[in-house]
Amino acid sequence: MNARHMNKQNVTVIGLGQMGRALAEAFLAAGHPTTVWNRTEGKADALVARGAARAATVAEAVEASGLVVVCVLDYPAVGELLAPVAASLRGRTLVNLTSGSPEQARAEAKWAAEHGIGYLDGGIMTTPPGVGDSSNMILYAGAPALLDEHRSTLEVLGDPVDLGPDAGLASLYDAGLLGLMWSVFGGWLHATALVGADGVAAKDFTALANRWLKTVSWFMTGYAEQIDAGEYPGADATIDVQVAAIGHLLHAGEARGVDDRLPGLHLELMRAAVDAGHGGDSYARIIEVFRGK
Repeated sequence: MNARHMNKQNVTVIGLGQMGRALAEAFLAAGHPTTVWNRTEGKADALVARGAARAATVAEAVEASGLVVVCVLDYPAVGELLAPVAASLRGRTLVNLTSGSPEQARAEAKWAAEHGIGYLDGGIMTTPPGVGDSSNMILYAGAPALLDEHRSTLEVLGDPVDLGPDAGLASLYDAGLLGLMWSVFGGWLHATALVGADGVAAKDFTALANRWLKTVSWFMTGYAEQIDAGEYPGADATIDVQVAAIGHLLHAGEARGVDDRLPGLHLELMRAAVDAGHGGDSYARIIEVFRGK
């Protein structure tokens, strides 16, 4: 055996789209003997040239390794590929990095348990170029003992974050974190359009925006404690005060022809809280509007 592969776990990667290829490349770069399979065989060519073993069938791919990673289009595709080889998967660990819903993840975990298959469901919190960077998170949910067993192998993909035994939590966190990302992107783009109307370069504004986000994260930490306690003291800034402040944002945008739908939505949420009698509470109270309360 090549010295580079000594004490390295064999890994199989099923599905070689952009993300699947990135996963396989990370395993290969770390010296793991890697078997790959894809419905379109040509997608494996570059990986085989780098030392991966090409499996002719899904069954052959599964039987090559104790750790099987699948990353395909959706959960129905996972079922279509793996249901026929359930017997071969028995006693192995299946890591499903396919995007889906918490309900689909829990159903897949139930199927795996019924067939004696160790199961971890995951969420990749980066794009393919970020796979292999330890600063990026890979979320895992399922049997914590399995993650502990395979941590040294899986950490070559990114920082493995254990969310506990509920297999649906990786998908749920993934959806929530993506929602947060899009909201941040939307706010940043609106703000960049606003200041850009007066000639401010995006890179100059973004330097301060990134600094400001550190303060915002401090507020979030405090607000999280309020949410868990179900109490929203407005000691820092009340919703009433922020309703007035967002008026300045709307005025500035209107004067510059900047679309106001995003800040308008924030104002709508704030007013709903005020109308419910909570204008003296902190902004965290708005979570109750999202909850429909």
